[in-house]
Amino acid sequence: MKNELTDDAGIAEKIYLIRGVKVMIDRDLAEMYGTIPKRLRQQVKRNEERFPEHFMFQLTDEEVDIMVSQNVIPSRQYLGGTRPYVFSEHGILMLANVIKSQMAIAMSIKIIEVFVKLREMLITQKDLLLNG
Repeated sequence: MKNELTDDAGIAEKIYLIRGVKVMIDRDLAEMYGTIPKRLRQQVKRNEERFPEHFMFQLTDEEVDIMVSQNVIPSRQYLGGTRPYVFSEHGILMLANVIKSQMAIAMSIKIIEVFVKLREMLITQKDLLLNG
């Protein structure tokens, strides 16, 4: 049986559109990488120069409230009492370089493949609409 967090559909469900960018929440990435959110954030802080704003940003209280109200996340407590950081596709790839575990590297590759599949699906759907 596949772990729902590591199959394509499970990963795709953890990709959100925030500020017009497809992102994943630090807590979900930490779980997928086999670490805890606090350790993930520590590694990011030690390597801040690798994470410009378009790779990673912290959610505002309002954005967290919207995610809770839309049932994207069950509650603020789910986030561990802090405003989460979210990572774009490029930020996810960079995370594998700072976490440095084999699991993080493998999961980053899998996550990027899901991002690519989603992009390809959107292009195919757009082509169908234009040609249909």
